[in-house]
Amino acid sequence: MESTVFFEKIPMGPPRDKIYHRLGYKKLTTEISALQQKETDALIHEASSLIALQGMSLRLKISQNDGETISVSGNLMFRSKKLSAFLRNCREVILMGATSGSAIMEAIRDKTGRNDLTAAVVYDATASEMTDGALEWIMQYMNQALRREGKTLLPRRFSAGYADFALENQKIIYEKLQMDKFGVQINPSYILIPEKSVTAITGIY
Repeated sequence: MESTVFFEKIPMGPPRDKIYHRLGYKKLTTEISALQQKETDALIHEASSLIALQGMSLRLKISQNDGETISVSGNLMFRSKKLSAFLRNCREVILMGATSGSAIMEAIRDKTGRNDLTAAVVYDATASEMTDGALEWIMQYMNQALRREGKTLLPRRFSAGYADFALENQKIIYEKLQMDKFGVQINPSYILIPEKSVTAITGIY
């Protein structure tokens, strides 16, 4: 029987270049003073110290993929032509999730409330990129184990709410991953709380 793998602590620093890119800086065209860079780096460091990355993954077998619906072990069913095409060469999937925790969201609200919008924006960008980075970390971790079986993950991942893969599917993934064990909740609109929490699906081939 498949069981969820929990990652209590994902050891990852802030991906500085990606954070700067999210903030709108472009290496070759955006000028930034030494003082601006120092202040931004300090805010990134502050934000990362408030982020506690945790994650989880679950490996499941695909029992059927007819081009419109994917049936997965555990009585799961996803309806999406785009996801079906994405997984067309796969016989297994990995469900994964990650969260940056609640402390960073409280800090963003605090900075916004104090009208320190520069800090709030940098904190937000740092949390977003680190949470996405946690999914990358999980994929790399899973790939190391899969190589021993002569298998690998698809290089990309697919999230609920993208293309024709309805956001309602996030509730299915959330429940299957038992994300509540790390304090993550889901609201009636299928949005994860804390906000810097994500889910995704990818295939094994």
